[in-house]
Amino acid sequence: MSHPATPLPATPGPMILLRDVHLHLASAAGEVNILRGLNLEVAAGETIGVVGPSGSGKSTMMMIIGGLERPSNGLVTIAGHDLSTLDEDGLALFRRDAVGIVFQSFHLVSSMTALENVAIPLEFAGRRDAFERAAEGLAAVGLDHRLEHYPGQLSGGEQQRVALARAFAVRPKLLLADEPTGNLDAETGAMVMEVLFALQRQHGSTLMLITHDVALARRCDRLVRLRDGRVVDDGSATDAQRAAAT
Repeated sequence: MSHPATPLPATPGPMILLRDVHLHLASAAGEVNILRGLNLEVAAGETIGVVGPSGSGKSTMMMIIGGLERPSNGLVTIAGHDLSTLDEDGLALFRRDAVGIVFQSFHLVSSMTALENVAIPLEFAGRRDAFERAAEGLAAVGLDHRLEHYPGQLSGGEQQRVALARAFAVRPKLLLADEPTGNLDAETGAMVMEVLFALQRQHGSTLMLITHDVALARRCDRLVRLRDGRVVDDGSATDAQRAAAT
């Protein structure tokens, strides 16, 4: 698996820029408006926690930022790339070069070892040292003793740490984490989040953390609330903590 295509050029600016983003989907009951003029700007290296009720558009926004869903209209510029100008191959290169994604349900390949799972994006990027770097990534999340284990032989916390190692393997400019502790108990989830924040600090990646846990979101630089497909509150986590205390 080797795709050493030329990296996409990027221009300076915010890591995330969303302007008047809408997403309308057809359903049996008629058109559903999921995003309704969403605006957001996130600087490079910033950490942002996103909260909101179920159906507020959190995961959909993340999918659009990651180039996995196209908006109905609006501007989406990520890491200097206007995503509307990219075809499917261009979006794949964009994700390869700029984005790491961690999901609630791990999304590991069950027939591959931990080492092979982490090596996938490195091989896709044409790295000759893919397995060496994958081993280093697993060591960084405390799993150097689990290299040859398959996902079914790992605990939930270990599987999510493999997913984190995979997401950070190519040194992404942007990490998107959608409820990364949703399938874990409180103690294991707290340990996984410590690993995530440590990797973010180490690599200087921009982090968007989607979570139902407001206390967890407040560990980020900013706390953003979505409701009905719009940003309804956007401030520093420190401001949010002060407001909660009053």
